[in-house]
Amino acid sequence: MTSKLSPEEVSEFYRRLADRTPNPETELDYVNDYTLLVAVVLSAQATDAGVNLATRKLFATVNTPEAMVALGEEGLKAHIKTIGLFNTKAKNVIALSQALIADHGSQVPADRDALQTLPGVGRKTANVVMNCAFGAETFAVDTHVFRVSNRTGLAPGKDVDAVEAILDAATPQPWRRDAHHYLILHGRYVCKAKKPECWRCVVADICRYEPKTPPPGGDAEAKVIAAKRGRS
Repeated sequence: MTSKLSPEEVSEFYRRLADRTPNPETELDYVNDYTLLVAVVLSAQATDAGVNLATRKLFATVNTPEAMVALGEEGLKAHIKTIGLFNTKAKNVIALSQALIADHGSQVPADRDALQTLPGVGRKTANVVMNCAFGAETFAVDTHVFRVSNRTGLAPGKDVDAVEAILDAATPQPWRRDAHHYLILHGRYVCKAKKPECWRCVVADICRYEPKTPPPGGDAEAKVIAAKRGRS
């Protein structure tokens, strides 16, 4: 397993990501706490851009649990059919909307345990809603956060629960509130799954990942130089 960053390195890691993106936010579009919850549920195994495209017209008129229940499962499917697993997600969104009406006065509860009782809402979704809607210092571990945490040595763990626990224990103030946004954006745009762009990474010298990925053309240039040396 990747060696872990020291507390000093962790602070510097976050400081640099914060300097690059001072006010990170979720890239999901929403109009209130309820539509945030729905958008996060829909985003499972889907891109934020794809979810935003599907919900643009939906959230313009359907932005309360009552309106969603009135729309119905088939009506919702018509809006989200471009999103993966849309049948299951439509069923869950209608069910969670009914549960909000019946059990929470149509309000999204500001409680992670209560959120996790809603259909289609797991720990990651609950963490995102708690963070984005209520400002809680939660650590939502998606594929990007899991990859960055393990690859860099920030929070190496064998599963998402382990990574979340390590992030929670290791992340100091003032970075806790926005930590998962820093990591998601870093994983989405720099520390990419197939080929991390180490040459433009602000934490490359702290990161434990080896070998660092060279800039485009770097490998080809190295081969040319090696070939020339071989002929001399």
